[in-house]
Amino acid sequence: MSSLPKIVVVGSCSVDFTTYAPKLPNPGETIHGTKFTTSFGGKGANQCVAAAKLGGNTYMICRVGDDDWGGKYKENLKSFGIDVTHTKTTTDSTTGIAQITVSSNGENQIVIVAGANNHLNKSDIQGALSLIKNADIIISQLETPVDTTYEAFKLCNGIKLLNAAPARTDIKNLLELCTVLCVNEPEASLLVGFEVNLSNIKLALKELLDTGCKIAIITLGDKGAAYSSSNDSQCIHIPCEKVIPVDTTGAGDAFVGALATFLVTQKDRAIHQIIGAACDVASKSVINEGTQSSFPDKFICQENYKYTVL
Repeated sequence: MSSLPKIVVVGSCSVDFTTYAPKLPNPGETIHGTKFTTSFGGKGANQCVAAAKLGGNTYMICRVGDDDWGGKYKENLKSFGIDVTHTKTTTDSTTGIAQITVSSNGENQIVIVAGANNHLNKSDIQGALSLIKNADIIISQLETPVDTTYEAFKLCNGIKLLNAAPARTDIKNLLELCTVLCVNEPEASLLVGFEVNLSNIKLALKELLDTGCKIAIITLGDKGAAYSSSNDSQCIHIPCEKVIPVDTTGAGDAFVGALATFLVTQKDRAIHQIIGAACDVASKSVINEGTQSSFPDKFICQENYKYTVL
């Protein structure tokens, strides 16, 4: 057994079918694309791969279908050194898929079909009981059933990191169990009930902390991220390196996977420095095409990341 901190992901696996085009199509519009690729994705698996590529000791609790993609996905996870003991195959179900369109300026549109992801259940959590209880950090999202994540969070004695995406509001009980809540601006806007931007982000973070989580983080795309903690009323903004994006797909997952890894491997660092390093990883991911393939596997945290108290 590895003595490294255990990073456990309870979440989704999906296959990405990605088309590249000059622009995103308008409703009812047909346009010519420039390229088509098939790759491995799903927010849970993406975050697990991002952590594994940074040297994290990772475990994936998920479900794939009994189609050709299910077996291929397990092999893909194993190729990154991820423990797939609790990656289960669901009979009579397809592996989850995501249909993605990427424009020439790096923007994207995504439609997901959950498939086997909808079958991740409490018995899967009970089957991984010892692993979950002893995890240093557990990561989950909202592409699998919420009650399954709730069960895992109840049992985990370590850090509980929720990436509340795709956005939904019926997660009050889950938020109360969170150590760290991470959302982007649209997701934060849905949770707090007003449009979130840098001008009102301090209020938005306060509202998120009021849900019961200990640390709230709002990612801001090319503007970096901001966070507040229940232990400190300060709102801190961490900018990110300016880059020319090629493909922003999976940037948020790169951030979450890096954040989780650094929270358990860089414990001597201040939280704003950990968030700065996670922003750095996300910035490096958008300068290459693809999702998991774009995540950096050679990364050294800077000594100091800039930040501003808002």
